[in-house]
Amino acid sequence: MRANLPVSGFGGGNDRPGSFFESLASKTSHLVGKPVSFLTATAVVIIWAVSGPLFHYSDTWQLVINTGTTIITFLMVFLIQATQNRDTQALHIKLDELIIATKGARNNLATIEDATEEEIDREKERVRARAEAES
Repeated sequence: MRANLPVSGFGGGNDRPGSFFESLASKTSHLVGKPVSFLTATAVVIIWAVSGPLFHYSDTWQLVINTGTTIITFLMVFLIQATQNRDTQALHIKLDELIIATKGARNNLATIEDATEEEIDREKERVRARAEAES
């Protein structure tokens, strides 16, 4: 039964509609998470470092790597946050479905992420007390 789960995407396909940014973020995060991306970035830094004597370790030479890495880092923050938000929402939905489907579970916990910090702390203590009582 588990083999029939649509793990490649919602509904079993990867051709689902979405915004351009969602598509770009998903594809880019998949690409930059591969070893070849890390090796490419490492090669760029090595080439930059080796080129130091050629440019006499000038301010411009240093500015190139500083500007490049700053821009990449700035853009990656938004990309990472977008993919993290999407993954977190998907995980919450999956957990909510399990809570709702489990007999004896408290369905109000399915949407606990929308509660205040105080409510979450109270529920955490209730769950901890319940776990200690059942062990």
